[in-house]
Amino acid sequence: MTEHPPAPAHCSERAPRGSDNVWTALRRLTAARIGLARSGASLATRPLLDFKLAHAQARDAVHEPLDGGRLAADTADFGLPVLEVASAAPDRLRYLMRPDLGRCLTPETEAALTSHASRFDVAIVIADGLSARAVQAHAAPVLAKLLPALRLASWRVAPLVIVRHGRVAIADRIATLLGADCTAVLIGERPGLTAPDSMGAYLTWRPGPQTTDAERNCVSNIRPGGIDYGDAVVKLLQMLSAIRKRQLSGVQLKDESGRRLDDIR
Repeated sequence: MTEHPPAPAHCSERAPRGSDNVWTALRRLTAARIGLARSGASLATRPLLDFKLAHAQARDAVHEPLDGGRLAADTADFGLPVLEVASAAPDRLRYLMRPDLGRCLTPETEAALTSHASRFDVAIVIADGLSARAVQAHAAPVLAKLLPALRLASWRVAPLVIVRHGRVAIADRIATLLGADCTAVLIGERPGLTAPDSMGAYLTWRPGPQTTDAERNCVSNIRPGGIDYGDAVVKLLQMLSAIRKRQLSGVQLKDESGRRLDDIR
């Protein structure tokens, strides 16, 4: 009769006491679910309930509406006009079911943006994406650090645009209408089971109707538990500077932001 090896410590609630200390130390290094207690072949009650709670929070984040007025108020002191617009998606449900509508502006919105057209280096767009709570929480703190640094580097920044029911590509048209050379889109990322409030930043040089995702650069997982605001701003400044200098973005541009903020200025 073949002997089976003993089950790993994380597969049994009757694991040796010393193994708990190993998992406890590892859990301090990651938010991932590791070494979960089990009862037979199933998860124990506590980690199962934690998993269901995280799943519910992720679903709530996807459906949560953007409070554009509050976000506009949070960014009102940054020295830029703040424009609130909406995509062609009339409501959250159709936005989720029709991604193409989230990439388009209505004719009325296009006319309103055209009235602000000038010659800008960058257009900064805040879109709810798949987690409005992400940009609600993290967009203003990032901009509070990013905008002063851009002004020190003599960037001409277009009016700040807040988009309800917006996808990344909607900024391509916004940049064209405003007359901006590149875009920086702060957007709520697809919620995960450890982060329902993760924000991403997408940078694109000279965007247009034919722009593909391969022509964008991304800084992902911006939040206190991921890439913190200071580190995110360092990466964004370095990449924006490289984009403007080399006049390209996407896969041809590498992230070389292993320097301090003062070095990039």
